[in-house]
Amino acid sequence: MKLFSCQSCGQVLYFENIRCEHCGHILGYLPDMEQISALEAGGGDDWKVLAAPDRPRKFCRNAQFGVCNWMVPAQDESGFCAACRHNRVIPDLSVAGNDRLWARIEAAKHRLFYSLMRLGLPLENRQDDPAHGLAFDFLADPPVPHAQGVMIGHDNGLITLALREADDAMREKVRGEMGEPYRTLLGHFRHEVGHYFWDRLIAGDEKKLASFRDQFGDERADYGEALKRHYENGAPPGWQDNFVSVYATTHPWEDFAETWAHYLHIVDTLETAWSFGVKVKPRAAHGEIQAVVNFDAYRAGTIEQLIDAWLPMAFAVNSLNRSMGQPDLYPFVLAPRAIAKLGFIHALTHPKLRMKKAG
Repeated sequence: MKLFSCQSCGQVLYFENIRCEHCGHILGYLPDMEQISALEAGGGDDWKVLAAPDRPRKFCRNAQFGVCNWMVPAQDESGFCAACRHNRVIPDLSVAGNDRLWARIEAAKHRLFYSLMRLGLPLENRQDDPAHGLAFDFLADPPVPHAQGVMIGHDNGLITLALREADDAMREKVRGEMGEPYRTLLGHFRHEVGHYFWDRLIAGDEKKLASFRDQFGDERADYGEALKRHYENGAPPGWQDNFVSVYATTHPWEDFAETWAHYLHIVDTLETAWSFGVKVKPRAAHGEIQAVVNFDAYRAGTIEQLIDAWLPMAFAVNSLNRSMGQPDLYPFVLAPRAIAKLGFIHALTHPKLRMKKAG
């Protein structure tokens, strides 16, 4: 995630800011410009945006609930922004506390959409494509104690997220019970949307399917049996040599979704490092763990460029976290086989770069 600045006073801004603390201007995010803009009141619901004064905007309809700071063109009839237009079911706001949990979900989801839009990926919603468009259901568990809870998952473009995942204590409890080193709302979104883009970018394309199977294995293997085997037996010995995570060992579809999520972890964190001018040059270490992030990770030419910057960065931030008594920020090891799979994701999300090389 890059940094932003106020057009009125130059104050540094963050993605979720809704007011400039220096000059007091109301702020809104313009997804088509990838820019946060200071605002001045217009007529009615319209605002004059200082980043584009001749193009009046209004806030997304979900701004009234305090869960969105994105804007739409003043003439937009739906009123929902590029991220919120994908919501199918939102939490029941008559239930105390659901508004707070939904706000956390939306913060993570909007960061997801920032990445997807930076990569230029196709983002049809259910109005654009009723059968296969990307949509989200944010569901609470049934009030009856013995009833089955909401299952997180993807089904033909519909991503379901359990509202309880926005409760930090509950999510940490589940993380511990599952023996996971990492579990976040943003991680859930990145993983599940990986399933959607497998359907969107790979399924039905024989050439891409062949390349996918070379890297991840044959997805035609029985998924139900694979899940059962995983939960009964765990990961196979030596899994770290081939996969980014334990869950990635379950089935080729899960391997792809986990690798997709890690790719987004890497490019977005490297963009943040770039925005802050971060460089890694340890005083007592060899040159292989030195890095200067002086490029836009979303436009990196090769996976090698990303990994050469990421490995030293991960080493540094993990060391910082340990100094604070915190778990590693990135508690994973990327073996060459996993890096090759990340290269597949990079090529898939950057087809123009691939075509340029071929030419």
